[in-house]
Amino acid sequence: MSERSHRKKDSEKRHQQRDARQDRPQREKPFRKKHAGQYKPDIKDKTEAEEIRLNKFISTAGVCSRRDADKLIEAGAIKVNGVKVTALGTRVKPTDKVQYGDQTLSFEKPVYLLLNKPKDYITTTDDPHERKTVMELVKRACSERIYPVGRLDRDTTGLLLFTNDGELAKRLTHPSHQVKKVYQVWLNKPLIKNDMVKIVEGIELEDGMAQVDKIAYVDPAKDKKEIGIELHSGKNRIVRRIFEKLGYRVVKLDRMMFAGLTKKDLPRGKWRFLKHSEVNILKRVK
Repeated sequence: MSERSHRKKDSEKRHQQRDARQDRPQREKPFRKKHAGQYKPDIKDKTEAEEIRLNKFISTAGVCSRRDADKLIEAGAIKVNGVKVTALGTRVKPTDKVQYGDQTLSFEKPVYLLLNKPKDYITTTDDPHERKTVMELVKRACSERIYPVGRLDRDTTGLLLFTNDGELAKRLTHPSHQVKKVYQVWLNKPLIKNDMVKIVEGIELEDGMAQVDKIAYVDPAKDKKEIGIELHSGKNRIVRRIFEKLGYRVVKLDRMMFAGLTKKDLPRGKWRFLKHSEVNILKRVK
Protein backbone atom coordinates (compact mmCIF):
# COMPACT_ATOMS: atom_id res chain seq x y z
CA MET A 1 0.00 0.00 0.00
CA SER A 2 1.34 3.40 -0.93
CA GLU A 3 2.18 6.09 1.65
CA ARG A 4 -0.67 8.23 0.28
CA SER A 5 -3.18 5.40 0.89
CA HIS A 6 -1.94 5.05 4.51
CA ARG A 7 -2.50 8.75 5.20
CA LYS A 8 -6.01 8.58 3.75
CA LYS A 9 -6.86 5.55 5.89
CA ASP A 10 -5.56 7.22 9.10
CA SER A 11 -7.59 10.34 8.35
CA GLU A 12 -10.80 8.33 7.89
CA LYS A 13 -10.13 6.55 11.22
CA ARG A 14 -9.73 9.83 13.09
CA HIS A 15 -13.02 11.15 11.68
CA GLN A 16 -14.84 7.98 12.78
CA GLN A 17 -13.46 8.29 16.33
CA ARG A 18 -14.53 11.95 16.51
CA ASP A 19 -18.06 11.13 15.33
CA ALA A 20 -18.30 8.37 17.92
CA ARG A 21 -17.38 10.79 20.73
CA GLN A 22 -20.02 13.28 19.58
CA ASP A 23 -22.73 10.58 19.57
CA ARG A 24 -21.80 9.41 23.09
CA PRO A 25 -24.25 10.68 25.81
CA GLN A 26 -22.77 13.55 27.84
CA ARG A 27 -21.97 12.86 31.51
CA GLU A 28 -23.39 15.42 33.85
CA LYS A 29 -20.79 17.27 35.87
CA PRO A 30 -20.94 16.60 39.58
CA PHE A 31 -22.81 19.26 41.57
CA ARG A 32 -20.49 21.71 43.26
CA LYS A 33 -21.44 24.44 45.70
CA LYS A 34 -20.54 27.83 44.35
CA HIS A 35 -19.59 29.15 47.76
CA ALA A 36 -18.19 26.13 49.56
CA GLY A 37 -17.27 26.97 53.13
CA GLN A 38 -19.24 30.24 53.15
CA TYR A 39 -22.10 30.55 55.62
CA LYS A 40 -25.34 32.12 54.46
CA PRO A 41 -27.79 32.62 57.32
CA ASP A 42 -31.45 31.78 56.87
CA ILE A 43 -34.17 34.16 58.03
CA LYS A 44 -33.88 33.05 61.64
CA ASP A 45 -30.08 33.29 61.61
CA LYS A 46 -30.24 36.71 59.98
CA THR A 47 -32.18 38.08 62.93
CA GLU A 48 -29.58 36.68 65.28
CA ALA A 49 -26.74 38.06 63.15
CA GLU A 50 -28.15 41.57 63.48
CA GLU A 51 -27.81 41.46 67.24
CA ILE A 52 -24.92 43.44 68.69
CA ARG A 53 -23.36 43.84 72.09
CA LEU A 54 -25.05 46.42 74.28
CA ASN A 55 -21.83 48.32 74.92
CA LYS A 56 -21.34 48.74 71.16
CA PHE A 57 -24.91 50.03 70.82
CA ILE A 58 -24.23 52.64 73.53
CA SER A 59 -20.90 53.66 71.98
CA THR A 60 -22.36 53.93 68.47
CA ALA A 61 -25.12 56.13 69.89
CA GLY A 62 -22.38 58.58 70.86
CA VAL A 63 -22.66 58.31 74.64
CA CYS A 64 -19.16 57.09 75.48
CA SER A 65 -16.54 54.45 74.69
CA ARG A 66 -17.34 50.73 74.96
CA ARG A 67 -15.27 50.43 78.13
CA ASP A 68 -17.18 53.26 79.79
CA ALA A 69 -20.43 51.76 78.49
CA ASP A 70 -19.62 48.56 80.41
CA LYS A 71 -19.35 50.66 83.57
CA LEU A 72 -22.76 52.21 82.91
CA ILE A 73 -24.24 48.75 82.40
CA GLU A 74 -22.72 47.38 85.61
CA ALA A 75 -23.98 50.45 87.50
CA GLY A 76 -27.55 49.74 86.35
CA ALA A 77 -27.80 52.97 84.36
CA ILE A 78 -29.03 51.25 81.17
CA LYS A 79 -32.48 49.88 80.39
CA VAL A 80 -33.43 47.68 77.42
CA ASN A 81 -37.13 47.66 76.53
CA GLY A 82 -37.92 49.05 79.97
CA VAL A 83 -35.86 46.48 81.90
CA LYS A 84 -32.65 47.40 83.75
CA VAL A 85 -29.68 45.44 82.39
CA THR A 86 -26.50 44.85 84.42
CA ALA A 87 -24.98 41.80 82.68
CA LEU A 88 -21.93 42.50 80.54
CA GLY A 89 -22.06 40.88 77.11
CA THR A 90 -25.82 41.42 76.76
CA ARG A 91 -26.82 41.49 73.09
CA VAL A 92 -29.56 43.68 71.64
CA LYS A 93 -31.12 44.43 68.26
CA PRO A 94 -30.90 47.87 66.65
CA THR A 95 -34.69 48.04 66.97
CA ASP A 96 -34.65 47.54 70.76
CA LYS A 97 -35.43 50.53 72.99
CA VAL A 98 -32.22 51.32 74.86
CA GLN A 99 -32.33 54.05 77.52
CA TYR A 100 -29.64 55.87 79.46
CA GLY A 101 -31.48 57.66 82.24
CA ASP A 102 -34.35 59.51 80.58
CA GLN A 103 -32.60 59.53 77.20
CA THR A 104 -33.58 56.99 74.52
CA LEU A 105 -30.51 56.10 72.49
CA SER A 106 -30.50 55.77 68.73
CA PHE A 107 -28.34 53.17 66.97
CA GLU A 108 -26.95 55.11 64.03
CA LYS A 109 -24.37 54.42 61.37
CA PRO A 110 -20.96 55.95 62.21
CA VAL A 111 -20.41 59.42 60.72
CA TYR A 112 -17.05 61.21 60.44
CA LEU A 113 -16.96 64.82 59.35
CA LEU A 114 -14.21 67.45 59.17
CA LEU A 115 -14.83 71.20 59.54
CA ASN A 116 -12.49 74.09 58.87
CA LYS A 117 -13.71 76.18 61.79
CA PRO A 118 -13.94 79.96 61.35
CA LYS A 119 -13.38 82.51 64.11
CA ASP A 120 -16.14 83.56 66.56
CA TYR A 121 -17.78 80.12 66.84
CA ILE A 122 -17.63 78.24 70.13
CA THR A 123 -17.08 74.50 70.28
CA THR A 124 -20.14 73.24 72.10
CA THR A 125 -23.37 71.49 71.19
CA ASP A 126 -25.50 74.10 72.94
CA ASP A 127 -24.93 77.55 74.43
CA PRO A 128 -27.26 79.16 77.00
CA HIS A 129 -25.95 82.60 76.04
CA GLU A 130 -27.07 82.07 72.42
CA ARG A 131 -23.62 82.59 70.93
CA LYS A 132 -22.77 81.04 67.59
CA THR A 133 -21.74 77.38 67.90
CA VAL A 134 -19.94 75.04 65.51
CA MET A 135 -23.10 72.91 65.37
CA GLU A 136 -24.76 75.60 63.24
CA LEU A 137 -22.12 75.03 60.55
CA VAL A 138 -22.78 71.28 60.25
CA LYS A 139 -26.49 71.06 61.08
CA ARG A 140 -27.47 70.12 57.51
CA ALA A 141 -24.64 67.65 57.03
CA CYS A 142 -26.47 64.49 58.13
CA SER A 143 -29.47 63.20 60.05
CA GLU A 144 -27.28 61.44 62.64
CA ARG A 145 -26.47 63.18 65.92
CA ILE A 146 -22.80 64.15 65.73
CA TYR A 147 -20.70 66.17 68.14
CA PRO A 148 -17.22 67.79 68.09
CA VAL A 149 -14.15 65.82 69.14
CA GLY A 150 -12.14 68.00 71.50
CA ARG A 151 -12.35 71.77 71.52
CA LEU A 152 -11.10 74.87 69.75
CA ASP A 153 -11.67 78.12 71.59
CA ARG A 154 -13.76 80.90 70.10
CA ASP A 155 -10.85 82.77 68.52
CA THR A 156 -9.02 79.69 67.21
CA THR A 157 -9.63 78.56 63.64
CA GLY A 158 -8.84 75.34 61.80
CA LEU A 159 -9.54 71.64 61.85
CA LEU A 160 -12.33 70.25 64.00
CA LEU A 161 -13.56 66.67 63.76
CA PHE A 162 -17.19 65.63 64.32
CA THR A 163 -18.50 62.10 64.84
CA ASN A 164 -21.05 59.94 66.61
CA ASP A 165 -18.40 57.25 67.24
CA GLY A 166 -17.99 57.56 70.99
CA GLU A 167 -15.16 55.05 71.23
CA LEU A 168 -13.06 56.78 68.60
CA ALA A 169 -13.74 60.20 70.12
CA LYS A 170 -12.51 58.93 73.49
CA ARG A 171 -9.26 57.63 71.98
CA LEU A 172 -8.57 60.84 70.05
CA THR A 173 -9.03 63.09 73.08
CA HIS A 174 -7.47 61.01 75.86
CA PRO A 175 -3.95 62.28 76.78
CA SER A 176 -2.50 58.76 76.81
CA HIS A 177 -3.00 58.37 73.05
CA GLN A 178 -0.77 61.34 72.19
CA VAL A 179 -2.65 62.51 69.10
CA LYS A 180 -0.55 64.77 66.89
CA LYS A 181 -1.64 68.37 66.29
CA VAL A 182 0.04 71.10 64.22
CA TYR A 183 -0.73 74.81 64.68
CA GLN A 184 0.27 78.00 62.91
CA VAL A 185 0.69 80.85 65.39
CA TRP A 186 0.83 84.63 64.87
CA LEU A 187 2.34 86.55 67.82
CA ASN A 188 2.16 90.22 68.79
CA LYS A 189 5.95 90.46 68.62
CA PRO A 190 8.87 88.44 67.21
CA LEU A 191 9.75 85.25 69.07
CA ILE A 192 13.37 85.48 70.20
CA LYS A 193 15.63 82.46 69.78
CA ASN A 194 16.21 82.09 73.53
CA ASP A 195 12.46 81.77 74.19
CA MET A 196 12.15 79.19 71.41
CA VAL A 197 14.81 77.11 73.17
CA LYS A 198 12.85 77.38 76.44
CA ILE A 199 9.72 76.10 74.69
CA VAL A 200 11.65 73.13 73.28
CA GLU A 201 13.00 72.29 76.76
CA GLY A 202 9.48 72.49 78.26
CA ILE A 203 7.42 75.20 79.92
CA GLU A 204 6.07 74.76 83.44
CA LEU A 205 2.39 75.75 83.58
CA GLU A 206 -0.09 75.72 86.45
CA ASP A 207 -1.29 72.23 85.46
CA GLY A 208 2.13 70.71 84.79
CA MET A 209 4.91 70.70 82.22
CA ALA A 210 4.01 71.61 78.63
CA GLN A 211 6.10 69.78 76.03
CA VAL A 212 6.21 70.38 72.28
CA ASP A 213 7.61 68.09 69.59
CA LYS A 214 8.71 70.68 67.06
CA ILE A 215 8.75 74.46 66.77
CA ALA A 216 10.08 76.68 63.97
CA TYR A 217 9.69 80.03 62.29
CA VAL A 218 7.39 79.82 59.26
CA ASP A 219 9.70 82.23 57.40
CA PRO A 220 12.91 83.16 59.27
CA ALA A 221 13.57 85.98 56.80
CA LYS A 222 10.47 87.85 58.04
CA ASP A 223 9.88 89.42 61.46
CA LYS A 224 9.62 86.02 63.20
CA LYS A 225 6.11 86.60 64.50
CA GLU A 226 4.72 83.64 62.56
CA ILE A 227 5.47 80.27 64.16
CA GLY A 228 4.73 76.63 63.40
CA ILE A 229 4.35 74.31 66.39
CA GLU A 230 3.72 70.56 66.66
CA LEU A 231 2.60 68.85 69.86
CA HIS A 232 0.63 65.95 71.28
CA SER A 233 -0.75 67.54 74.44
CA GLY A 234 -4.51 67.75 74.87
CA LYS A 235 -4.44 70.38 77.62
CA ASN A 236 -6.91 73.23 77.35
CA ARG A 237 -5.61 76.33 75.47
CA ILE A 238 -2.12 74.83 75.62
CA VAL A 239 -0.58 76.81 72.74
CA ARG A 240 -1.84 80.18 73.96
CA ARG A 241 -0.70 79.47 77.52
CA ILE A 242 2.81 78.45 76.43
CA PHE A 243 3.42 81.81 74.75
CA GLU A 244 1.61 83.82 77.42
CA LYS A 245 3.96 82.30 80.00
CA LEU A 246 6.87 83.90 78.16
CA GLY A 247 5.20 87.31 77.74
CA TYR A 248 3.75 86.91 74.23
CA ARG A 249 0.17 87.37 73.10
CA VAL A 250 -1.27 85.08 70.43
CA VAL A 251 -2.94 87.30 67.85
CA LYS A 252 -4.11 84.46 65.62
CA LEU A 253 -4.10 80.67 65.99
CA ASP A 254 -4.97 78.12 63.31
CA ARG A 255 -4.95 74.32 63.63
CA MET A 256 -3.44 72.98 60.42
CA MET A 257 -3.37 69.26 61.21
CA PHE A 258 -5.19 66.91 63.59
CA ALA A 259 -4.46 63.18 63.90
CA GLY A 260 -3.06 63.08 60.35
CA LEU A 261 -5.97 65.04 58.82
CA THR A 262 -5.22 68.30 57.00
CA LYS A 263 -7.14 71.31 55.67
CA LYS A 264 -6.19 70.68 52.05
CA ASP A 265 -9.01 71.78 49.70
CA LEU A 266 -11.27 72.64 52.64
CA PRO A 267 -12.14 76.38 52.72
CA ARG A 268 -12.83 78.19 55.98
CA GLY A 269 -16.35 77.53 57.29
CA LYS A 270 -16.82 74.46 55.06
CA TRP A 271 -17.01 70.78 55.97
CA ARG A 272 -16.62 67.41 54.29
CA PHE A 273 -17.05 63.74 55.16
CA LEU A 274 -13.90 61.73 55.72
CA LYS A 275 -12.74 59.20 53.16
CA HIS A 276 -12.61 55.53 54.13
CA SER A 277 -8.81 55.67 54.13
CA GLU A 278 -8.86 58.60 56.57
CA VAL A 279 -11.27 56.82 58.91
CA ASN A 280 -8.99 53.76 58.88
CA ILE A 281 -6.05 55.97 59.87
CA LEU A 282 -7.99 57.37 62.81
CA LYS A 283 -9.05 53.91 63.94
CA ARG A 284 -5.42 52.83 64.11
CA VAL A 285 -4.88 55.27 66.98
CA LYS A 286 -4.23 53.05 70.01
